[in-house]
Amino acid sequence: MEREHKSSGKRIVITVIGQDRIGIIAGVTKVLAENDVNILDISQTILQEFFTMILVADMHVSPIDLSELKEQLISKGEEIGVRIEVQHEDIFRYMHRV
Repeated sequence: MEREHKSSGKRIVITVIGQDRIGIIAGVTKVLAENDVNILDISQTILQEFFTMILVADMHVSPIDLSELKEQLISKGEEIGVRIEVQHEDIFRYMHRV
């Protein structure tokens, strides 16, 4: 329980949208694994030919900060042809409150 509390301040939400193609999930998760970012939950679907994914991850043990991770993921998105957004969990919750 204590680990959950300590890591909850380092949770991020990643969204990925684009044309469906092979290797999207692999590309995104490779960047996360290389930076010691733990995936907590992931959901993806194909809406007609459009790929959509939302991922919740924990950066608690990552050696890099959120801005560096964003840069790496945006670069990976450009490389594989998708749009990737990365937000701290608190910002995501604030922006999507009802």
